[in-house]
Amino acid sequence: MECRVLSIQSHVVRGYVGNKSATFPLQVLGFEVDSINSVQFSNHTGYAHWKGQVLTAEELNVLYEGIKLNNVNHYDYILTGYSRDISFLETVVDIIKELKKANPSLVYVCDPVMGDQGAMYVPENLLPVYKNKVVPLADILTPNQFEAELLTGRKINTEEDAIEVMDLLHKMGPETVVLTSTDLPSKQGDQFLVALGSQKISKVSDGTNTDQKICMDIPKVDAVFVGTGDLFAAMMLAWTHHHPKDLKTACEKTVSVMHHVIKRTITYANEMAGPGKRPTPAQLELRMVQSKADIENPTIVVEAKVLQKSSQ
Repeated sequence: MECRVLSIQSHVVRGYVGNKSATFPLQVLGFEVDSINSVQFSNHTGYAHWKGQVLTAEELNVLYEGIKLNNVNHYDYILTGYSRDISFLETVVDIIKELKKANPSLVYVCDPVMGDQGAMYVPENLLPVYKNKVVPLADILTPNQFEAELLTGRKINTEEDAIEVMDLLHKMGPETVVLTSTDLPSKQGDQFLVALGSQKISKVSDGTNTDQKICMDIPKVDAVFVGTGDLFAAMMLAWTHHHPKDLKTACEKTVSVMHHVIKRTITYANEMAGPGKRPTPAQLELRMVQSKADIENPTIVVEAKVLQKSSQ
């Protein structure tokens, strides 16, 4: 069966963020991807210079209208990432509602991009829209620790806090929640990042509930990469599609793809920069095409630990 994704994200001419980061890996894994570019920039904003255009809510509506008029607005998945405009985000919400009505089994994967390390990099008035309108529609949510804290109003200082926050996010709507990065200390030392995931699946037909919580220690790489969050959300979409009731495997494959892409990128960037020099943003663009084989069939390098699993 053909599986079609509508991805509403940013676009860059040069490099890999947003749709550029999500489309190729999803296509490699067999998905048809329809992209709406929320912005079209020359390159990501971490460079010294960037130019480009921002799509308005009206223009988004016009594009969606065209798809609808041709009766090709049938999707299995929707994927969204960075958005910095309230009316744009609310239009996205309207589109998701309409598509979910047309296909009740549609899965919405949401990366609620709002900030990191204690600082918001979108206008603060987007938070209530995410909280009250976006997250309740999401089936899979991939916030970092800061975003999860913003959405729930709860701080994460311990693993127990993280589990509580994921449960609060489940109550808001999503069946699957992955905290893509946290500040929690790793048992393997400070060279590792801790990520956690939780999946609650209720099967109405036979009344069973399954609940799985996992934890991963991810090796840190000393560099700033752009577009990795977009790749993470796309890979969660792909691997939860292939392993719908097995969060452990889906997360292991997602994180392993990330690891291979980042490792290849940093190796290349360091070679290009030369000894003792820090690589430039251009040298640190993700080595996506070169990682095609790893995206298709990732060697598992990070094992997820099951914290709790229950079915009743």
